[in-house]
Amino acid sequence: MNDLDTFTEEVRDFLASALTPELQRAGALGAGIYADQPVALAWHKILNDKGWAVPAWPEEYGGTGWSIEQMTIFERELTLAQAPIISPNATRMVGPVIMAFGSSAQIDHYLPRIRSGEDWWAQGYSEPGAGSDLASLSCRAERDGDEYVINGTKIWTTHAQWSNKMFCLVRTDASGKPQRGITFLLFDLDLPGIEIKPLISISGDHELNQVFFDDARVPVDSLLGDENDGWTVAKYLLQHERGGRYTTRLSVKLGLLRAFAGEPGAGGSPALMADPSFAMRINDAQVQLDTLAALEARLFGAIAAGETIGASSSVLKIRGTELRQLVSTLAMEAAGHYGLPYQHEAREFGSNATFVGPEPALTAMPQYLNDRAASIYAGSNEVQHNILAKAVLGL
Repeated sequence: MNDLDTFTEEVRDFLASALTPELQRAGALGAGIYADQPVALAWHKILNDKGWAVPAWPEEYGGTGWSIEQMTIFERELTLAQAPIISPNATRMVGPVIMAFGSSAQIDHYLPRIRSGEDWWAQGYSEPGAGSDLASLSCRAERDGDEYVINGTKIWTTHAQWSNKMFCLVRTDASGKPQRGITFLLFDLDLPGIEIKPLISISGDHELNQVFFDDARVPVDSLLGDENDGWTVAKYLLQHERGGRYTTRLSVKLGLLRAFAGEPGAGGSPALMADPSFAMRINDAQVQLDTLAALEARLFGAIAAGETIGASSSVLKIRGTELRQLVSTLAMEAAGHYGLPYQHEAREFGSNATFVGPEPALTAMPQYLNDRAASIYAGSNEVQHNILAKAVLGL
């Protein structure tokens, strides 16, 4: 048995003992982008007790020092075990940004609290009229002594209803080009003048919110980086958000879908995989995932070597979200009429409600609906094409 086989067995043994049936059930029935915070936080704390909550962080901040191969194995085994998917807002987005731009005091304060799960973060980027065109944001912060006074709104704010912290882009100067005059702030969400209102998605999930600021005051030491230079910080964070891994989880999901579609239907009707057309589409999706996996391996190898992947993160975002939508479309087709009933109650954490049809069909429709937004959030794919046209092709 080689070292990677030994590591795989270690991960499997841990998951078998630490992933409770309740958390596994919640992970299996989660149809949103991430697990609801009560579920995700419970699982995050179990991972932290093991020392695996932030595996990609540098070891000096609590990371594992794993290789790319080990990280891939870990993600694959999490997916196979149906572990809850934890929001990356803290561990994979604001955490690395604090490491890169934070003061010693900010690093010492925030990183341990992110690692332990004590702080849960929301992202204050998009606004009505300023989503993919983020530089046009207008939520304003004015300096008043030792405080910034914030007025405006943020929208599509994932998990704001459960978060106690926000990393937020605000406009502090409107006199120059749009990218200048943007500032990156870190602050509490329970401050006076901050109101959070829910946005329920078409799948029935409450993941998104709109956050309103009415003379909300945050201390000046909330500033990350330099005032009016938040665009530099934002671009670094977006590289992490857009350049995430897609293929490990999607390949596992496609394999589970292949198995589900290979079972005979109701009344002994032929399995869907017996249809050459559907089987060909499943196989074509796997070829596309394998191709993207090769690109991911090359780019994450470059990151591990200390290189910056730049516009290549846009390639990952485009292809990753397109393939995410493809896999959920195939799952919806495999579910057939069992995917049509609205059965949100049966997917709630701790619910004992029964549902109609085979279990994989329970999440097919809500996942399909949620994934329609995948090519829009984190910068629409149209914008990513424009970035590539400019940065790579020089157009």
